[in-house]
Amino acid sequence: MPASPIHIVLTFDDRYWAPAYALMRSVCLFTYRRKDVVFHLFHRTLSAEHRAALEAIRTEFGATQIFYDIDAHAGFVSIAKRARYNPRLSNIVYARILFAELLPADVTRLLYLDCDMMVRTPIERLYEIDMQGYPLAAVPDYVGVQIMTRRSIIDPRGIFDSAMPYFNAGMLLIDMTQWRQMSILDRFEAAIEDGTLAKIYYDQDFLNLTFKDNWLELDTMWNLLDPRPLHEVLNPHILHFTGKKKPWLHKSMVAFSRLYRHVMTNEVYYRYMVERVPAWQRPVIRFIERMNKKTGVK
Repeated sequence: MPASPIHIVLTFDDRYWAPAYALMRSVCLFTYRRKDVVFHLFHRTLSAEHRAALEAIRTEFGATQIFYDIDAHAGFVSIAKRARYNPRLSNIVYARILFAELLPADVTRLLYLDCDMMVRTPIERLYEIDMQGYPLAAVPDYVGVQIMTRRSIIDPRGIFDSAMPYFNAGMLLIDMTQWRQMSILDRFEAAIEDGTLAKIYYDQDFLNLTFKDNWLELDTMWNLLDPRPLHEVLNPHILHFTGKKKPWLHKSMVAFSRLYRHVMTNEVYYRYMVERVPAWQRPVIRFIERMNKKTGVK
């Protein structure tokens, strides 16, 4: 009897193609079930070159990839126009609201992962967790949103109670049968219309309100936030680089930065770096790449 698929969703735009590549590659490198992995890629318009680079995952590991150009989806275009968003994050985050509308009906369990992550353990261990009847499983985020939004622990708007368990939406394990029954998109539309969305931290707050007291708390190691070198001793399963220090930045002091570089591969790492720096710096980057190849530095 064939093994059931492992459905994983990523959301990203053309600026994040290389982190998306690295995340997929980390999943494939550490799983025993590469050919069972199905990546559902919710993306804004991609260049042909970047799409070809992403498709190399399929060639290397035999995983399945399904591309969804959400700019062509009327539902996403509609909410993207009306919902406020952080330009640093892009309104691509709202693609998560459309899981039920975009995914095939036979997807009954789903794992969502942010692209600024790296997986270090067989992903099937997470995917096959007993969800105990809950519609969603996630890792608590105790202070992250307060720091990012400068929100008081006692919320003066009365929306969040300080005793209310709060999860980080960068890793979500979802029972899609219950998700569909809850009509998430309709609830989101209502939050836009009644002004609730304008008062909260984008879709992460919305999801916490929607699944209030109705989610399974997972171990922190399944979504270790802002990991630094000292966190390596904890042997985390999934690293989530939520801080300003990202592993694709040169000499970034984050946990497992060398491993991340190997996972992304030097070729993609330098290509991505060249794309992101001013034109006058690009010859310097290419020179460093050539010298590293000659000396064997990785």
